[in-house]
Amino acid sequence: MCPTSDLPSKICGGQNIKGRLLEGCLNKCVGYRWMMSTECENMQTAKSLKRVEEGSGDLGENGHISKKVKTEEDQAADEKKYPKKKVVLLMAYSGKGYYGMQRNAGSCKFMTIEDELIRALIKAGCIPENHGDDMKKMSFQRCARTDKGVSAAGQVVSLKLWLIEEIVEKINSYLPAQIRVLGFKRVTGGFNSKNNCDARTYSYMLPSVAFAPKDYDTHNSAAFRLEPETLQRVNRLFAQYKGTRNFHNFTSQKAPKDPSARRYITEMSCGDPFVRGGSEFAVITVRGQSFMMHQIRKMIGLVIAVMKGYAGEEVLQRSWGEEKVDVPKAPGLGLVLEKVHFDRYNKRFGGDGIHERLEWTQEEDSIQAFKEEHIYPSIVQTEGQEGSMASWMATLTLHDFEATASGLREDKDKKLDEDEGDGSD
Repeated sequence: MCPTSDLPSKICGGQNIKGRLLEGCLNKCVGYRWMMSTECENMQTAKSLKRVEEGSGDLGENGHISKKVKTEEDQAADEKKYPKKKVVLLMAYSGKGYYGMQRNAGSCKFMTIEDELIRALIKAGCIPENHGDDMKKMSFQRCARTDKGVSAAGQVVSLKLWLIEEIVEKINSYLPAQIRVLGFKRVTGGFNSKNNCDARTYSYMLPSVAFAPKDYDTHNSAAFRLEPETLQRVNRLFAQYKGTRNFHNFTSQKAPKDPSARRYITEMSCGDPFVRGGSEFAVITVRGQSFMMHQIRKMIGLVIAVMKGYAGEEVLQRSWGEEKVDVPKAPGLGLVLEKVHFDRYNKRFGGDGIHERLEWTQEEDSIQAFKEEHIYPSIVQTEGQEGSMASWMATLTLHDFEATASGLREDKDKKLDEDEGDGSD
């Protein structure tokens, strides 16, 4: 309301005072409206400039915002914002030159298989770059941990990633030749390659001279040939590992009564020998529910010690008891993760019509081809150049198989095999 509405009409000097006051009030109201309009326009302009600065539009000729048209790159970026999918990758690799499978967080000095894989996933556009620093963001899990120098023909990792086209080919294009992704499959959202794994199968390729008597001249190892009777005895010894045993002597830092030291072995045997590079080799296969650090190498090392005559057969039974037994650890060179098994998962989800069975029959040719091209030649060549088995066999005299292992013996053994191990879970 105008403040002059209640004034009485008075004439002073021939002019209407109330009329003048009304005119002045109207002028003030118009000015007020103009100021408010200007302020609103300024605020709208400021908002428009801010939106332009933030990249959400452009100012047109009349100061109006023209909406920005999305490019193909923008659309592709938006598509990647959708939830990633849980998959498993089948991997094969030669472990020579790498410090195992598992990534060493915050360390670039010791290159691992996972370092190469994560780098390739980022470059291929399967995961965001920031996931490389925190692998938990992609729910990454390996089925089995392999240590320095250990190879794999059937490693399986689970993770969340973007399902890009030609995913296997693109990932492999950024990997070195000795590391390959051989297949992938979609899995349930809660799948964990380590926890869902029922069993693991390893192989161990070694020169057959490892089973020769201790007085055999290792300088002539290429001429050694394994007799059928000797192979039969080897397999009889390996068969004693089958079943549930207390393997506290076959790893480190495990107390005899620690329940986790009890492991279930379903298969262990040595196959027929064959000749590679002029020397005879054989492959030992072992399947178990799970394995501890160095367990497989110590299982093989103890049988070799018995075959060479450094220990009696009764040492096997004694090693499963509570006393501490000095068990030698075979070299890590020939150890290969052959296959991982998901029997329970396949039984529950493999026939639901939605998920695939985690079996790799279609990839078997690729797996064998990789072993023939990268794993076997590396083992044969390295053994010929370094003679790791012959060097290790020379240390068997340091072990006392009749008495408990002393701290000195353990320190010597640790020094001889430093940084090596199967590292299996």
